[in-house]
Amino acid sequence: MKEALLIVIAYLIGSIPTAVWVSKAFFGIDIRDYGSGNAGATNTFRVLGSRWGTFVMIIDMLKGVAATSLYILLPYYTHSELERTNFMVGLGLAAVVGHIFPIWADFRGGKGVATLFGMILAIQPLVAVLCVGIFLVVLYLTRFVSLSSILASIAFAVFILVIFNEKEPLYRAFAIAVALLVVLTHQKNITRLLRGSESKVPILKYRDRRKERRRSK
Repeated sequence: MKEALLIVIAYLIGSIPTAVWVSKAFFGIDIRDYGSGNAGATNTFRVLGSRWGTFVMIIDMLKGVAATSLYILLPYYTHSELERTNFMVGLGLAAVVGHIFPIWADFRGGKGVATLFGMILAIQPLVAVLCVGIFLVVLYLTRFVSLSSILASIAFAVFILVIFNEKEPLYRAFAIAVALLVVLTHQKNITRLLRGSESKVPILKYRDRRKERRRSK
């Protein structure tokens, strides 16, 4: 009963529609009416710029961390590593579902990548840091948030299954599910990437301007 209540709370935390509230409070618009129509960090980067995109991404990650850490309210789980990991996965997934289908925003949310990484950060900090590193490197090189998210999620599966070789079957299945979930939720982005029509985020616009000036000289 207590576990079920915490799962519901995790879902409610994940349902906090950061991008929607930010766009309405500071810009008088609904982020879902612009860009890709998603209420996530990627579309916020695209529509509102890097400052607000970064803010939304951090808050959405913290939602995953907070929801996944609810296990500490039940002392039993602090003494059993296996049970704790399994329960944390359940809490984190509830938050991700909340982000994708937020009760506070008519069940129209984002793709859950930032919240998913927050969940991973709470469960496996080292792997999360490595995945975030891959995300940032790809983002720096390409400025495609979608491609960065896809490659980071695939890297997560590789880290869990191959490099760290985690033995827990549920955790291994979770790693595969994460990669598949991110790829499936980015099908439209993958199509646009292949067509060369995917939008780049303006986080490196000053670098790009310098390059353009050099080329024009």
